[in-house]
Amino acid sequence: METLNLLMEGFASALTPINLLFALVGVILGTAVGVLPGIGPAMAVALLLPVTYGMETSSSLIMFAGIYYGGMYGGSTTSILLNTPGESSTVITAIEGHKMAKAGRASQALATAAIGSFVAGTIGTALLVTVAPFVVKFAVSLGAPSYFAIMVLALVTVTAVLGSSKIRGFAALGLGLAIGLVGMDPVSGQSRLTFGFAPLIDGMDIVVVAVAIFAIGEALWIAAHLRRNPARTIPVGRPWMGKEDWKRSWKPWLRGTAFGFPFGALPAGGAEVPTFLSYVTEKKLSKHPEEFGHGAIEGVAGPEAANNASAAGTLTPMLALGLPTNATAAVMLAFLTMKGIQPGPLLFENEPALVWALIASLFIGNTLLLLLNLPLAPLWAKLLKIPRPFLYAGILFFATLGAFSVNMQTADLWLLLLLGLLGFALRRFGLPILPLVLGVIIGPMAEEQLRKSFQLSAGEISGLWSEPVAVTIYIIIAILLLIPTVLKMIGKARGGASELTAGLAAGGAISEDELEKTELRLPTGARHSADDEQDGKDKS
Repeated sequence: METLNLLMEGFASALTPINLLFALVGVILGTAVGVLPGIGPAMAVALLLPVTYGMETSSSLIMFAGIYYGGMYGGSTTSILLNTPGESSTVITAIEGHKMAKAGRASQALATAAIGSFVAGTIGTALLVTVAPFVVKFAVSLGAPSYFAIMVLALVTVTAVLGSSKIRGFAALGLGLAIGLVGMDPVSGQSRLTFGFAPLIDGMDIVVVAVAIFAIGEALWIAAHLRRNPARTIPVGRPWMGKEDWKRSWKPWLRGTAFGFPFGALPAGGAEVPTFLSYVTEKKLSKHPEEFGHGAIEGVAGPEAANNASAAGTLTPMLALGLPTNATAAVMLAFLTMKGIQPGPLLFENEPALVWALIASLFIGNTLLLLLNLPLAPLWAKLLKIPRPFLYAGILFFATLGAFSVNMQTADLWLLLLLGLLGFALRRFGLPILPLVLGVIIGPMAEEQLRKSFQLSAGEISGLWSEPVAVTIYIIIAILLLIPTVLKMIGKARGGASELTAGLAAGGAISEDELEKTELRLPTGARHSADDEQDGKDKS
């Protein structure tokens, strides 16, 4: 009952005219950046961080949440019409969605994606309301050793599952931790990694880091791989669904939601795995398996529901534990830190009005997105015709202006350029972005908990596993790191075909031939490949 009362108070705050306006602005911006390949909600939120300095915290968060959810919606549009996923989580949607569009069923594909996203987002937010308070109660009972272990788990799992290799993932994490250490030691007061450069004494501003890595790095990467031929889109009418389409879509929506929310809430989070599992499941359960690979509506409905349900799940660890599991959540967490709000379990206790207004706005944002996406789909499709040079020139301008406005220091512009080149290098050599961003944000928090653990144990390293929860988490970390090695050894023993790959193939996973038939054109920002052959194709 207490949770329901708090949620009603959150609705009272979220339904004020000013917050409704920011929710509307957020969902419109989010849909727009989701439609445009290579931009994404994380870059949009990073670019808007400087703008929100003088705004109310709740209004800013509501707008950011609208951008986040809107980005999930918009990504399906470019996947279906252009066969170019705006985010890696919409790759699966493109497999069947673009085939439906080429067969003259673009409106049905967009409709099932929009309605499925609404259903999954609403159910996922309801689960967030139910689960988050219990997670908070559990987290408050934890000591510093357990909380440090949870942070290590988040860093290790996200790093281990992203990118083309664990080595590259941990390299990106190391860079992020190093950037997070720049500045003055909070205990001794000594400067760290400043190299005698006075402006770095206070550390690198998270706004400058986020804008540089996402916006500047992406713009430089796009400029280096810009295709001169404009992309051709498929015309689309007003999205609609027939009776048979509804019949074939509603079960995949629910199953996709069941896959998406739990995976989004895990420290290793993300929407890539649940969308893939949803696709495989729908292929096995479908009464029309012959349509898969040629435009099956179930292959759009299930993965899109999983994608949006995982977005709601991602907010559970972010709000309850202070641990982001994707780039957009990481930037939103950086915003809270920038506003002087301590993220973590005490957030629900110290800032209940803020948290519940944000959660209530998710229900409102989902409804606004459905009302906007169904009638305005043809308008969103026209955004794909914007010339990329104009688009990214504007992004560079606003990124530079926003970074300079944070502290009004010329030094920030040099840092912006330097870190932007780092972002470009990450993309060039296939290093994932998220571990670096998490390292910058979670690194200082983990250092604080590490020092508390050592203080409690009088400097004994055994203090790190002095609590049962910490011991359990370290065992989980060891298992997660060892499983791929064990599977690889088994694969070599069986002639190079890993048991995991064989199992997926037997379970109806996507074959290499099917993937080739989809002719997916990943955006440069989502691909981030260092393959020389692909670079040659891009340049041509």
